[in-house]
Amino acid sequence: MTTRRDFLATSSASLAALAVTGCDQANADVGTTPVASDLPPAIAALTPMKDGVVPISVDERKARLDKARRLMTDQRIDALMLAGGTSMEYFTGMRWGNSERLLAVVIPAKGAPFLVTPKFEEERALEQATMGPLGLDATVYAWEEHEDPWAFFGKGLRDRGLATATIGVEETVKFQFSDGAARLPQVRTVSGTPVTAGCRITKDAHELALMRHASKVTLLAYEAAYKSLTEGMTQDDFADLVQLAHKRLGYTGSAGVQVGKYSALPHGSATPQVVQEGSILLIDGGCKVEGYSSDISRTFVLGKATQRMKDVFEIEFRAQTAALAAARPGVPCEAVDAAARKVIVDAGFGPDYRYFSHRVGHGMGMDGHEWPYLVRGNTLPLAPGMVFSDEPGIYIPGEFGIRLEDDMVITESGSELFTPQSESLEQPF
Repeated sequence: MTTRRDFLATSSASLAALAVTGCDQANADVGTTPVASDLPPAIAALTPMKDGVVPISVDERKARLDKARRLMTDQRIDALMLAGGTSMEYFTGMRWGNSERLLAVVIPAKGAPFLVTPKFEEERALEQATMGPLGLDATVYAWEEHEDPWAFFGKGLRDRGLATATIGVEETVKFQFSDGAARLPQVRTVSGTPVTAGCRITKDAHELALMRHASKVTLLAYEAAYKSLTEGMTQDDFADLVQLAHKRLGYTGSAGVQVGKYSALPHGSATPQVVQEGSILLIDGGCKVEGYSSDISRTFVLGKATQRMKDVFEIEFRAQTAALAAARPGVPCEAVDAAARKVIVDAGFGPDYRYFSHRVGHGMGMDGHEWPYLVRGNTLPLAPGMVFSDEPGIYIPGEFGIRLEDDMVITESGSELFTPQSESLEQPF
């Protein structure tokens, strides 16, 4: 899905041409780094950060499937239905896009999983399946273009004694597919979220290491871009610098960039914007490391900040700190939002959502936004291994906005950020 980090992160032709001087197109592709010639010195100095990064193993995915089966039993769900997307990759390692053609992985609570795939995709699907935890055990039901895929889906269920099954459907499965499953005789469909979120909502040490690394990569990319900022750049020019810095570090990453009064719009504006001396910039984006996300925002000024900007930054810093202090195991999610919001409202930027117009944070993992959410009304207790953005914001229409965002993990006794907090508008790194 499109996220705010993708918004306004399109390329500026002039900077892109400068960055790849002397390069062919392949050198600009993912997995390679632009040559250093003609790049700003801070970006040219970056080198790939791949050492020590370990992909999720087949055995780890097998353990995830085992946990999913236990949760299915607890929830009285007979099988879990996955289509292309993050949960399919999380459990099986398969990376598959969605189209109008059904490709589904069905994981029974008991028994071997099976795939339903277009016949012409059978070999490709099997290749991915056998490289992951499904191994050679998964049966493939392949349908030709003129055939009904749901007849094959139903056969897969019947072959496993699940003719009257309750199917948990992963929440991002397209309606046409969930509806197709629901129309099978004697099959009942329910939400699969208790299973998928039940597995994904807390992260193990390996997942946390990947997310911590992703945050470190993005912060270094931001710093290099910031050191390369000059008057006269557009928001797209600066976004290109962020993208190039990520690429020099060995990853695909980006940021949305808002300048001046447009920083008061939390997710920005498409209006062309030019950086001037004294301009405030709000940037928001991240990258993925082995499928795991970072999401970081920084706000800074080219040159000197006004006293009003400094005052608002100080309130914003205290709000982010208050959220961090409130986050600990057993505390309801909503309490973290309340802690940050109280600081902002008590400082005169209220009431309620008037200037701090969004929740304080969202869960993170393989998706940039996933369960749970730090928002009023969410009484789910925090637990060790949950990861969130910590991102209060103060947005003053017609003037500027300031948001500080770092990624936060709940520990056994409290919480911690993956990256250091920003110190000031003039020294953000």
